[in-house]
Amino acid sequence: MTGSVVHDLEASGRGFRAVVLADGTERMNPPSAAVYGEPADGCLVRIHSRCLYGEVFESTNCDCRWQLRQSLRIIRRRGGVLVYLDQEGRGAGLLAKAEGYRLSQEQGLDTFASYSALGYKADSRSYADAAALLKQLGLSAVQLLTNNPAKVSALEVAGIKAEMRQLVQRKPSNETLKYLTAKETYGHAILSGERPA
Repeated sequence: MTGSVVHDLEASGRGFRAVVLADGTERMNPPSAAVYGEPADGCLVRIHSRCLYGEVFESTNCDCRWQLRQSLRIIRRRGGVLVYLDQEGRGAGLLAKAEGYRLSQEQGLDTFASYSALGYKADSRSYADAAALLKQLGLSAVQLLTNNPAKVSALEVAGIKAEMRQLVQRKPSNETLKYLTAKETYGHAILSGERPA
């Protein structure tokens, strides 16, 4: 595949292809993808941004780990693509994320409000590289596993038709629920009537 480094890996007893974008990027950790099966237009896709706290530290203050695992379960079963972006802290970086959490805990703010108070954009992520990777895979239409309409819009602008397939966490913890409620307030299509009692 032109512009990418491709090789085979295995997880949960299933083989898949790892694709790392090499074209037009000098970043040490460029966008990458796990490809299950032979992707074709209309296949399932998850675009996921790195979250150290959720994925590695297993924090329940966000839903990132759940979304990643749920998406992988679905994609492994049905085939599709997981695109992984090194965009910690909604693109602001780990230090900004840590500062935002601290301010949130000190002043009772949600992380979006704390970012604003610290001078950071609420969300500075870009999905252009994700679109480029999907195009290298020959995709022009996808079913996007997401609750974030901004991801759908970004793909559409890049020329990839995207149908949003929501991921709804049925029983989030109290900490996760606070985060989901904040995300919903700032434009994510999160709870959709599934708000726990």
